[in-house]
Amino acid sequence: MALKFFNSLTRQIEEFTPVKDRKVKMYSCGPTVYDFAHIGNLRAFIFSDLVRRVLEFNNYKVCQVMNITDVGHLTSDEDEGEDKIEKAAQKAQTTAKKITNKYTQAFMADLEKLNIKKPTILPRATHHIAEQIDLISKIEKAGFTYRISDGIYFDTSKIKDYSKLFGIRNPNSKRRIKKNPEKRNESDFALWKFSSKNQKRQMEWDSPWGKGFPGWHIECTAMSEKYLGKIFDIHTGGVDHIPVHHKNEIAQSEAAFRTKLANFWLHVEFLLVNGKKMAKSSGNFYTLADLVQHGFYAQAFRYLMLTNHYRSKINFTWEELEKAQKTLMGIYVIVAMGNKGQDLSSQINKAIYNDIDIPSALSILHKANNAKLWLKYDQILGLKLNEATMIDPDSKIMTIIQEREKLRKDKKFKKADLIRQKLFRLGMMVEDTPHGPKIIKFPQN
Repeated sequence: MALKFFNSLTRQIEEFTPVKDRKVKMYSCGPTVYDFAHIGNLRAFIFSDLVRRVLEFNNYKVCQVMNITDVGHLTSDEDEGEDKIEKAAQKAQTTAKKITNKYTQAFMADLEKLNIKKPTILPRATHHIAEQIDLISKIEKAGFTYRISDGIYFDTSKIKDYSKLFGIRNPNSKRRIKKNPEKRNESDFALWKFSSKNQKRQMEWDSPWGKGFPGWHIECTAMSEKYLGKIFDIHTGGVDHIPVHHKNEIAQSEAAFRTKLANFWLHVEFLLVNGKKMAKSSGNFYTLADLVQHGFYAQAFRYLMLTNHYRSKINFTWEELEKAQKTLMGIYVIVAMGNKGQDLSSQINKAIYNDIDIPSALSILHKANNAKLWLKYDQILGLKLNEATMIDPDSKIMTIIQEREKLRKDKKFKKADLIRQKLFRLGMMVEDTPHGPKIIKFPQN
C-alpha cells in the first residue's frame, strides 16, 4: 500500500516516492528562540514528528533537519520591525546568546516531554552565517538582487509564477509595520539587512555588502542545501509559513540552483483557543508548562492533537483536553491489562497511508480494543503506551488503596475519589475489576 500525502504546492493528494531509494530527506521549520513555544507551535512540531514516524514505520530511513532561528526574524514575518531576539535580550537586560540558549533548552525539553523525536540535525542560523552569505552571493550573481538603504533585497518579479505559488496570489500579510517605500515590489524580501547606525546590535557580521545580519528566509535555504542537497523530499511547517516564508524559500532556491527545493510540502493547520487565535493580549496564550500546571499530562495534549486531521483547524479548550486525558488513560488500561480484541491492521493502515488520517486510525483502534495493535501503532502515535504497566503496589500504596476500598464500601465516594486523584498525581490509576482493584502505572511528565 503506497503512502499518499496532500502536497500544498500542487494542492492535491499524491503518491509519495523519495528521490533516492528508501532514504527520505526532510526539512522542518523550527522555532525562533526568543520565548517559550506555545501550544500552537507545538502542534506543528507534533505534526512533523508524525510525518517522520509514519515514514519510519514504513521502513524509510529519515534524515530530518530542523533549524533553530536565533537571528534575523523581525517582529513582522517580513523585513520590518525589531529583531525578536535582540528585543527580548533588551527587555531581559541580558545577552542575545543567553536568550537563545535559554529558549532552545526549553524547546528541547518540550520535545522530550511530548515524545517528539529529536531531529537528526538541529542547525542554528548563527552557526551558518558563512553559508548564508555564500548563498546570497549566488543569488546576486544570478541577477535577482538589488540594494537599498537598509539592505540587499530579492526581486520577486524576476521569479516566474511567484505570486501564484501555493495558489496564493497576494503574498503579503496584513502589515502592522509601515512598509518600506524603497522596495521595487511589495513582496520583495531582505536577504541581508544592514546594521543601523543609530542602534547597536549584539548580533552582526561583516559581509561583501557591509556589516549586518541575514534576513529570516535565507537561513532555511542555506541550511537545507548544506545538509539535504539542492532538492529534497519533504518540507514541513505551519500554514502560516505559506504566504511569505515558504514562497521565499522556493524563490531563493530557484534563483540560486534552478530547482524547486522540495518535492512535497506538508502544512499543518492552526490551533485555536476557545475558537479564537491565540494571543497574549487575549489571555488565551498557553505553553506546555501551563497545561502541566493545570494538572494535565503532556501525552494528553499530544493525544488531543491526534484527534483532528492535520489539515483541519483544532479548537483547544480545557474541557477537550480533559476528555483527551481520560481517553488516553483508558488506552493505558487496555495496554496494561493486555486486552486481546480484534486485528484491524489493514483498516488502520489504509487510514494512515491516506494522507496521515490519524483520527480515522484512532477510531478503528478504539473499535479493535486490542493491546498489541495499540502498541504496534504507537510507533506512529508516540503516546508512550509501552510504559503503561500493571504493578504490584508497595506497602505504602497498598495502605492507600485499602483506605479507598473502605471508603467505597462505606459509600463515601467523594473521599474515595480524592484518594484516586492522589494516586493519579503519583502516576498511577486504580482500575476496579471483578477480581479487585488493579494498579496501573502510566507515563509521567
